[in-house]
Amino acid sequence: MFATLKTLVIGANARAEENVRDYYSIELIDQKIREAMAGLKTAKATLASLIQRQRSEARQIETLEKRAADMFERAQAAMDDEREDLAQEAAQAVAHMENELTMRRETAERLDLRVMQLRHSVETANRRIIDLKQGAISARAVRKEQGIQRHLRNTVGNQSAISEAEELISNVMDKDDPFEQGEILTEIDRGLSYETLGDRLAEKGYGPSTRTTSSDVLSRLKPTK
Repeated sequence: MFATLKTLVIGANARAEENVRDYYSIELIDQKIREAMAGLKTAKATLASLIQRQRSEARQIETLEKRAADMFERAQAAMDDEREDLAQEAAQAVAHMENELTMRRETAERLDLRVMQLRHSVETANRRIIDLKQGAISARAVRKEQGIQRHLRNTVGNQSAISEAEELISNVMDKDDPFEQGEILTEIDRGLSYETLGDRLAEKGYGPSTRTTSSDVLSRLKPTK
């Protein structure tokens, strides 16, 4: 049972974390972009430092090559003048500079390789961050659209409110007209008291009418012959 409860707790925590990540997804995306940009900034600074060292090494190699070439020419001149002591000293200096050149060229090659690799990494990271920013814009648009759709569903899709409104309208429309009902009741009362019996007989031609009709008025309006 303990193992089952532990599994349920782990599952509940995972679902809660997933819900939180989904709710704050836009904020998390922005934070990850900021972290990526901070890492890119650090990588750029490192690349700039490496390029600076690379250029410095190139300048020193160029200077050392010129000095070695100059010293070699001087050693050759001393040797031509049979000044072996000076030629020996100059040759030792040339050897020292050439050994230093070998180490500096190796260092420069390693720097070239590191600069090339880091430059590639910086360019790749920069492109990915641009894609992330565009993705964040799209995510915000989708989230806004989802919010609008939820609002519409809550407003227009409230079936209970619509049903209640339709029922109220139906109740109002189906109720009897109280004025018409009153007139009908009056007619019924008059019929029960025989008030309308004379009129009904007069309409059938039995006896004079008890009320003046429009026909009576028209007959009075016609000129007498």
